[in-house]
Amino acid sequence: MKPLRVLALLAALAAVPSSALAWGASGHRMIGEVAIRALPPELPGFLHAPRAALDVGELSREPDRIKGAGRESDSDRDPGHFLDLSDDGRVFGGPSLAALPATRAEYDAALRAVGQDSWKGGYLPYSIVDRYEQLAKAFAYWRVLAAAEANPGWAAHRAWFAADRRRREVQILATLGELSHFVGDGSQPLHVTTHFNGWGNYPNPAGYSNDKLHSPFEGDLVQATVKPLAVAAKVAPFHSCGCPIEQRTTAYLAATGRLVIPFYEMVKAGGLAPGDPRGTAFATQQLAVGATELRDLIVEAWRIGGREMVGWKPVAVADVEAGKVDPYPALYGSD
Repeated sequence: MKPLRVLALLAALAAVPSSALAWGASGHRMIGEVAIRALPPELPGFLHAPRAALDVGELSREPDRIKGAGRESDSDRDPGHFLDLSDDGRVFGGPSLAALPATRAEYDAALRAVGQDSWKGGYLPYSIVDRYEQLAKAFAYWRVLAAAEANPGWAAHRAWFAADRRRREVQILATLGELSHFVGDGSQPLHVTTHFNGWGNYPNPAGYSNDKLHSPFEGDLVQATVKPLAVAAKVAPFHSCGCPIEQRTTAYLAATGRLVIPFYEMVKAGGLAPGDPRGTAFATQQLAVGATELRDLIVEAWRIGGREMVGWKPVAVADVEAGKVDPYPALYGSD
């Protein structure tokens, strides 16, 4: 590589904000694999195949692996990994986490009203909601295709239903990987605070560390000391909040945000020192929190998918599963 290109690459990497980093490869892989292995029997069989957990674990890393694709891609996607909340629970003096606007466009407008934007403040909540909605719709299509494939009255198009179901399974795994990644980001306290890599240039009466803590905690420590079985052992029972995905997501991120001060207190007490068990325990717990939330969202998306409409002209999933409507015209295109 020519020297000028090397310098350009190094400059580009240096320009990536530290808060755009995520759990390292080990952490994201663990969250994806553990969550898939914790799915209940009601989920489709292809998700219970041994390969599915391994695939989602690797695909969970994809939003990080594609960094460096180019200026347009990086500048738009990188802020989707974090939310820079101030100590008052607001994003740079704009919207609060407790009352985020319904869409990212409205969120960006609210930030611009205070001289900021969503590229600076991050938009992690919208990354999670977006992938959840995509997963629910993908599950809706899978349910319709599986029901149509099994219906003897629609045997004329069974081969097409089967082929499209297989294509949909590939798409579902990819979407699960992305959802896993952003849900995982949301379990890391340094992804939901302005204090994302050391306390920073803010009032600091408690004397919290200004060391670059982000990568050593979520990458080096996790890879060296956290075990997948320990994470799996801490996955909580399924919980449905019975609320909209937006409300569930903000509650999830708020719970993570409440750990920012405990994290810095742990660091101050030496919890990240080599051999100290506190850093490992903290990381293990938060990886399990991410895996639990991911598992729960997958189950919720599966159930929501049964109440969706699919295709054009749209048909109800419930009607197809009940054998009332042949979905082939709506799925193949009418146009």
